[in-house]
Amino acid sequence: MRKRLTAVAIDRAHGGNDRQFVTALHRGLEILRAFNPNDRAGLGNSDLAERTGLPNSTVSRLTFTLLKSGYLIYDENTGRYRMGVPVLSLGYACLAGLHVRETAQIYMQKLADECGDGVLVALGGRDNLSMTYLACARSIGVFSLQLDVGSRISLVRSSIGRAYIAGTTEAERNEILARVRDRTPADQLNKVLDGIARAREQIASRGFHANFGEWQKDVHAVSVPYRSQQPDTPMLAFNLGGNSTSLSKERLENELGPKLVELVETISRVGY
Repeated sequence: MRKRLTAVAIDRAHGGNDRQFVTALHRGLEILRAFNPNDRAGLGNSDLAERTGLPNSTVSRLTFTLLKSGYLIYDENTGRYRMGVPVLSLGYACLAGLHVRETAQIYMQKLADECGDGVLVALGGRDNLSMTYLACARSIGVFSLQLDVGSRISLVRSSIGRAYIAGTTEAERNEILARVRDRTPADQLNKVLDGIARAREQIASRGFHANFGEWQKDVHAVSVPYRSQQPDTPMLAFNLGGNSTSLSKERLENELGPKLVELVETISRVGY
């Protein structure tokens, strides 16, 4: 379990002492960010307090406000909240603004079809200490990963997350590492930092990072950071992965890793 931060520590990590930073707004957004696609039964106030590090009393006020605004739906039978439709409109507005997503989808599907064996090719962006999938393409296969647009995976343990960290600016990387040191249990910290450092070395030397079972023990993947030529496009990363029984280390490193690098270079040449 990750270390639980106090509300003050969370606010400082994001806004510092900046007077322009609206703490109440940030905390409300943290409530929405706490939900993930696997929370089909919803989350109670205690669940949200645990995930956000906010006090129970603060969470209760925030969920009440979000409920009245339509961003949350309350189930009286279970005492749990689910996201309301207005949240979905925000997500689609975000995706519509990422023009690289439409361009990349064509090349991603082509690569997935060429690879076969249930390969998943994905494009993702950072959300705090997670990576959120923005586009996915998969080939037909028995062991295809059950991830799709909106899925969130670890920023520091996954291949795509480490590729993002390796490719981003020094300022953002230092901010991420500071959070990692603050939130990772002491007995796991060195392993996590070693994985991030290894990804940077691999991307510098061969263009992609290979991750074998470090996010999930039965998943092998390679990833490449992507920085668009368009100033309004955020830092992103591409990922290609699948079940370890169908994707060998040798194939990923010798064949699929270079193919993913080629895909990213192609998209860069297109102008996105």
